Amino acid sequence: MYGWIWRHLPGNAWVRALISVLLVLAVVYVLFQYVFPWAEPLLPFNDVTVDNQ
Repeated sequence: MYGWIWRHLPGNAWVRALISVLLVLAVVYVLFQYVFPWAEPLLPFNDVTVDNQ
């Protein structure tokens, strides 16, 4: 998959590397802004089963 993306990016190696970094940053941004907040209520991280005694 990464090879396919690399072959389809325009420019020389430096331009491809810069575009690759921008793509990774865009994916991380979308995950933190949209996907993780949407999925957070669906995950059981706040279901505590230990009581303070």
